[in-house]
Amino acid sequence: MNGSKSVIEPSMETIVSLCKRRGFIFQSSEIYGGCNGFFDYGPLGVELRKNIKDAWWHDIVHCREDVVGIDCSIIMHPKVWQASGHIGGFSDPMVDCKESKLRYRADQLFFGEVIVAGENIGYISLLENGNMQTEADEKADSLKRKLGKQGLLEKVVLKPYTEAKPHEYILIPSPGTGKAGSLTPPRDFNLMFQTYIGALRDESAIAYLRPETAQGMFVNFRNVVDTSRVKVPFGIAQMGRSFRNEITPRNFVFRSREFEQMEMEYFIAPDADWEKLHADWIESRLNWHKSIGLREELLGLDVHPKNKLAHYSRACTDITFKYPFGVQELEGIAARGCFDLTQHQEASGKSLEYFDEEKKAKYLPHVIEPAVGVDRIFLAILCSAYDEDEIEGEKRTVLRFHPRMAPIKVGVFPLVKNKPELVEKSRNLYKKLQRRWPVAYDAAGAIGRRYRRMDEVGTPFGVTIDYETLENGTVTLRDRDTTKQIRLNETELFQFLDEKINP
Repeated sequence: MNGSKSVIEPSMETIVSLCKRRGFIFQSSEIYGGCNGFFDYGPLGVELRKNIKDAWWHDIVHCREDVVGIDCSIIMHPKVWQASGHIGGFSDPMVDCKESKLRYRADQLFFGEVIVAGENIGYISLLENGNMQTEADEKADSLKRKLGKQGLLEKVVLKPYTEAKPHEYILIPSPGTGKAGSLTPPRDFNLMFQTYIGALRDESAIAYLRPETAQGMFVNFRNVVDTSRVKVPFGIAQMGRSFRNEITPRNFVFRSREFEQMEMEYFIAPDADWEKLHADWIESRLNWHKSIGLREELLGLDVHPKNKLAHYSRACTDITFKYPFGVQELEGIAARGCFDLTQHQEASGKSLEYFDEEKKAKYLPHVIEPAVGVDRIFLAILCSAYDEDEIEGEKRTVLRFHPRMAPIKVGVFPLVKNKPELVEKSRNLYKKLQRRWPVAYDAAGAIGRRYRRMDEVGTPFGVTIDYETLENGTVTLRDRDTTKQIRLNETELFQFLDEKINP
């Protein structure tokens, strides 16, 4: 009952439709027209999110001797964000279209010259997507035909709008209207959500919703060291909500304004072999994503070049995933040096140095930071699990979730609902299973139809109580992926499920 590997690569429209239809994700405030960049998770969605977080916490914290957890406040002292550089430098380049009033991130808006027979005949523009080059060449060909130009059309060389020269601003068309000269030059837009503490509404009361969870771990570094029996190297892990006022939230839950992060700061000695430790964490995190059901062929690594690193960063590698809209960052593993602890020590005036008893020396530890978004994993799991096949001549939509991730672990079905003995035994087994795992009971409709309903929400196992159950106590266990069935007694059933579901 190992199942088959999914080969379908669904469109975003398919994933979004499934999420709404089966209660994974809803648009926030939908009855009022929605709130852009915010989402609500439905009955199945909250279960999948919980499974992702539970798996991460179990494997990162509970299964390691060198990592402890923390849960910090969403609103912190504003000086935290001054020290970290977020107030002064946490911004994205923004571009407005003066005609359509639409707003774009300049680094996600691309343009290119259209060259025919060596002559520039104009420009095209488009938003970042997984099929940009094809779309750009099609737009260029359309412009060539529209202007009636003859000769060889060169391949469009795409550049982000941030690299446009001032004289090109009036020549590049807006992707919203197609009209040249309607885009503004890029300007910085701070992503911090501002709020106020207390009754006053002046500068002294200004605070911010956190844009990341990491800083809470840095400012609590001494508290954790002083109250826990941790020694360098060790990690502090945290899960929690973060908020970024994205200019253009897009691609469903991939880039939203409210999201949940799972981050860990792993503190190491300044003279430690950070390159090896960084490589170990990259390998560990990549294997973890595979272990929860992400398809290996959709995963990749993106090593940041030295000239693209933050000034304080030694190295950064992203684990990438091939989403329907293109290959994008799933998780980042950064070697951050001692920048954060240094900044907070200087800004607060409080020592954050660690005393190493073995070396008899004080120092500010350096950090390796694996950081991932729950929502990005959520979307990657859906894309990996989605499949379509045919069962007994009928098309089937199935989510091939790893049992550990599945929102519902087991479906329980009486063969028929008008046989009291079958219903009673089904309900009794359902109650026993319910004490261990999230399970569903379904007695409505033909048994095949009930199987299909469970398949579409990713339930890995179905248990049917039939007439043979009344004779010898065994039940039919059906595997979602292969649809094969075996008979087990109750003890065997619980042992089988425990091995498949629990880590």
